[in-house]
Amino acid sequence: MPTKRALLIGAVETTRIALDAIARHPEWEIAAVVTLDPALASRHSDFVDLEPAAREQGCPIIHVDNINREEALSAVRDMGADIAFVMGWSQICGQAFRDLFPDRAVGYHPAALPRLRGRAAIPWTILQQEPITAGTLFWIDAGTDTGAILDQQYFHVAPMETAATLYAKHMQALAIMLDRSLGRIATGEMPRIIQDESCATWAARRTPMDGLIDWRQSAADVLRLVRATGHPYPGAFTRSNGADLHIWEAVLSDVGGRHAASAGQVIARTAESFTLYCGQATALTVTQWSGLDKPPKLHAILGD
Repeated sequence: MPTKRALLIGAVETTRIALDAIARHPEWEIAAVVTLDPALASRHSDFVDLEPAAREQGCPIIHVDNINREEALSAVRDMGADIAFVMGWSQICGQAFRDLFPDRAVGYHPAALPRLRGRAAIPWTILQQEPITAGTLFWIDAGTDTGAILDQQYFHVAPMETAATLYAKHMQALAIMLDRSLGRIATGEMPRIIQDESCATWAARRTPMDGLIDWRQSAADVLRLVRATGHPYPGAFTRSNGADLHIWEAVLSDVGGRHAASAGQVIARTAESFTLYCGQATALTVTQWSGLDKPPKLHAILGD
């Protein structure tokens, strides 16, 4: 059976998982890795420099800032790849790119398509309290995450799931799907399950400012934001004396109902933690943070 040639496009951990899966498959070889120059790493909070891994596999690496520019398209065209795998690339693949790989470009989305099409699917999965999700491989078309499904791997979302733990589950799901799907594609089997539009939902783009905490919300709601926006994302934050204070880990406290305080006020403090009063007479104990060397003063009001 002739070896299939894969063009891999991306710049995050998802891309590295795909690179490893393609490299270990006996029926595939990597024609080239298309990625961002490390100087542009700020585009992705979870950026991964793929050049060392690509060099180790002996495959060419192409740095581009926009996959739809003519110079990028020309470089891709010269690689002679059979299938393009777009894994962890924030730009929409335009018509000119898709014309190079008609019905042969595979994308990955960290949600159970057609649910949560769009951006920031991992944070939104937690914020929306989705009990079950999936990783999805799909055939890229002119829409945003609308193409026919190649494969899906479902799993549960834990009650106290964090962005980091959910991200790790998606990496495991992607590896499983790629091992399964690469073999099927190599034999000429290309499943295409049309998405059910009646089940579609959409996830809006999120920015670092969406992590700003509103202490008038309940402690459970604030904790959900902390869990959804933590590493590898920018994190939930509040303000203390005009400076940003990022909160990375916290737990619910049962002392809120015994305090008369303002939203965001520090009602308890130790050397390792501090507890804040939240809406609905609830409280949140912060156990890991950055931006302050020590816990804020007792009775200080954050978010000012």
